[in-house]
Amino acid sequence: MKEAMFYEKKGENVKCGLCRHQCLIANGKRGICGIRQNTNGKLQTLVYGKTIAAHVDPIEKKPFFHFLPGTSSFSIATAGCNLRCQHCQNWEISQGAGKLEGIPGDGMPPEEVVRLAKQYDCKSISYTYTEPTVFFEYAYDTAQLAKREGLCNTFVTNGYMSKEALETIAPYLDAANVDIKGFTEKFYREVCGARLAPVLENVKRMKELGIWVEITTLVIPTLNDSKKGLKGIAQFIADVDPHIPWHVSAFHPDYKLVSLPSTPRKTIEKAVDIGYGAGLKYVYGGNIPGVGENTYCYKCKTPLITRYVFNVMENNVRDSKCPKCGAEIHGVGL
Repeated sequence: MKEAMFYEKKGENVKCGLCRHQCLIANGKRGICGIRQNTNGKLQTLVYGKTIAAHVDPIEKKPFFHFLPGTSSFSIATAGCNLRCQHCQNWEISQGAGKLEGIPGDGMPPEEVVRLAKQYDCKSISYTYTEPTVFFEYAYDTAQLAKREGLCNTFVTNGYMSKEALETIAPYLDAANVDIKGFTEKFYREVCGARLAPVLENVKRMKELGIWVEITTLVIPTLNDSKKGLKGIAQFIADVDPHIPWHVSAFHPDYKLVSLPSTPRKTIEKAVDIGYGAGLKYVYGGNIPGVGENTYCYKCKTPLITRYVFNVMENNVRDSKCPKCGAEIHGVGL
């Protein structure tokens, strides 16, 4: 156990300030995430240095298409999550930690994470698979060390962290891929166990803090695939910055939504068109090979980065510019 950040005592209870739930936790109990516990008035994280997953991934798998394309990222996670998404693709490791006496995971201190990232020639460390906010202390210490060693840091996140947590990690966080899971409070409340507004607020704040942002929406048939909902997300992104890449990914039945069908190809193609129609410069399909994987110049439509699944086949961007018309292609390390 390690003492957690962002909490205050409230009598025998503690109030956790890590995410937007602001859990009030009784002695001996845990917060919604299942991995932060009140032990006699001290809030402790139960997952510090306990990785439940560690892999070398293409950065495109996160997905990041405009951040160090073609490079590898050392990707880690611990158990736990602060949302309860019924469609969670990693539910085996994200959900249920609060019911376990002992939290699963293997010992991997920050120094070892950085050492392995460098050993495998990764250019970044990604805090991913589950929600990085809930293992904040572990990610924070690792990110600081990674920066000193010349590595970048990325969050793949639901965007539900508190303002204080976001501003604390910001100096060490180079990029974030944020899930905007739907565009109604009803969807967030009933399907995810959260609220939409804090996520939108954090996307705006990330841009203000200079973090490179990409957005992902998993398109679920009958739940968030309406034209109105997709257009709402696209317009929100465009209003923040039309150069933010939007990834619209196909849903596959999992966890508590196994009765729903997979997202049809035509729905993802429609979502891509909606994104461009809202004024976005970079829109990508996901989870359906061959749909919206490539980067084109938004001015002259020249193919710039050709991909297949998570592999970069060709990258023709030169000094962050289109080689044909000279338009600036937005991102990091293009």
